[in-house]
Amino acid sequence: MLLVFAIVAVALVLFVIEPIPIDITAIGVMVALIVLPGTGIDAAEGVGGFASSATITVLAMFILSEGIRQSGLVNIIAVRIADRFGDSPFKQLLAVLGLSGGAAGFINNTPVVAIMIPMVNTISKKTGVSPSKLLMPISFAAMLGGMLTLIGTSTNILASDVSGRLIGRTFSMFEFTQLGLVVLVTGVVYMATVGRYLVPERISTGDELVEDFDMAEYLTEVVVRDDSPLVGETVEQSLEAVDLDVDIVQLVRGRSVFSEPLARKEIRAGDIFVLRADRETLLELIDTEGLDLAPDAGVTDERLEVESDDVEQAVEQSLVEVVISPETSLVGETLETLNFRTRYDATVLAIRRGGQIIHARMDERRLRGGDTLLIQATEETIQRFGTDRNFILARELTRPDFRTTRIPIALGIVAGVIALAALDIVPILVSALGGVVAMVATGCVEPNEVYSSVDWSVIFLLAGLIPLGVAMERTGAAEWLASVVVLAGSGLSPIAFLALFYLFTALVTNVVSNNASVVLMIPVAVDAAQAIGADPFPFVLAVTFAASTALMTPIGYQTNLMVYAPGGYTFTDFFRVGAPLQLLLTVVTTLGIAAIWGV
Repeated sequence: MLLVFAIVAVALVLFVIEPIPIDITAIGVMVALIVLPGTGIDAAEGVGGFASSATITVLAMFILSEGIRQSGLVNIIAVRIADRFGDSPFKQLLAVLGLSGGAAGFINNTPVVAIMIPMVNTISKKTGVSPSKLLMPISFAAMLGGMLTLIGTSTNILASDVSGRLIGRTFSMFEFTQLGLVVLVTGVVYMATVGRYLVPERISTGDELVEDFDMAEYLTEVVVRDDSPLVGETVEQSLEAVDLDVDIVQLVRGRSVFSEPLARKEIRAGDIFVLRADRETLLELIDTEGLDLAPDAGVTDERLEVESDDVEQAVEQSLVEVVISPETSLVGETLETLNFRTRYDATVLAIRRGGQIIHARMDERRLRGGDTLLIQATEETIQRFGTDRNFILARELTRPDFRTTRIPIALGIVAGVIALAALDIVPILVSALGGVVAMVATGCVEPNEVYSSVDWSVIFLLAGLIPLGVAMERTGAAEWLASVVVLAGSGLSPIAFLALFYLFTALVTNVVSNNASVVLMIPVAVDAAQAIGADPFPFVLAVTFAASTALMTPIGYQTNLMVYAPGGYTFTDFFRVGAPLQLLLTVVTTLGIAAIWGV
């Protein structure tokens, strides 16, 4: 038992400080449980998480969600919302909350929020309302909407699997839809009333991107003098020679403007560079490299978004924001290790991480999920960003390559999956896998998209943590924790005890993975309920609902991370807006569980 507690403690620390991705930590937990004696887990049981019905069902749901995403259905609805409610801030808030929460009940909430980020930017430009006022609310709504059905989030599927193992009762498709609706409506009403005044306006819609990212002090035009040692060198050679934190964003030669790729361009006297550099670096360049400040140098969005008069380079350049997806393998990499400039034919001008804007030493910064990159690139390159699942393009609301003719088919397949499971004709695992086959067979999902549509970090996280729950039960760790909780809560009524479990799980979820919270807390909740003579199923539900309400930090849930940088939020913004809602939901969910299932 002490050994299992030690493994849990190390895992929790690694989950919080995240020196390595949390899925790798989970695999480490699995290995430790197998290798260390006394945990009660052998090799077959240790890797059994990969064969768990919960893991396979979650994998299938990612692919089903991809079929809906590729159909463009959510985008079409988003466009209509932008057109119909764009003139009323209150109506547009209700509309985006309803779309986010409703869609998240049936498809994975991560792609829902990914689709809605550019939609919010479109609405903001039309109405002048800051995107900050909408992005946090849609993240919260997507989280709460996941509690409408069993397939709304991977946490529900995992909790159902753990519940079936411990008390022999799994969740049906619409087991908690009634309570899920109450929770979602509570969240929507809160965000439309109290919350709308608490959500800050961090991003101004009137600012150009150059101003928005505080680029005024970092973008400068310089002229190459006749005596410059750079004359005759290529741009790539010049950057290697100076060994400073500087980027050449544009090269202006007469009436021609050159952007990426610039590496092989030979520098000539009289060339004008648009540089990204801080003041000290700029002064050093001027002193040592034969450069002069260009007269009337002033760099704006329009200056960077020019179309060259040169026939060879007649390509329009644009400034655009792209968000690093929390699900991508790029997390933990740097711009340098990715060779970003060459690999993507794009120049990164700045990085926004929450409320912080990074200009210096960007190449050395490890990328995090939710980071927003200000890039300059051609329209062709930007379109590639729009179709790359590693990025969320925060500019365009629609793409021309959606399979809109497949909308009825994709909807029919998902409806069939839900109906077969809801009517107990086949288990959800079987209907979901059948739905995957149908999605590919009908062309809703291409074969090469099947594997890229899966968030493998979640799959490995589930597979790694499932044996931890088993070890907690077998070693008596869960029972011991439950006895401590029961002793601490002696004198509390069962409903107060239920609220205590909900609140504690919610607090844990705000700093560690929601799936980890379920694995750790459900065994404890079941043992505690049995110790006080209560039905354990309501306690399982309390933990499940609490694990999907990480409202107080940007790191508690993926959708919060996705809106963290685009909204320009600070870490404390989430606590100010989310903490009152967290307390409100503690009361509402606890009373709802007691009213529907009893305690």
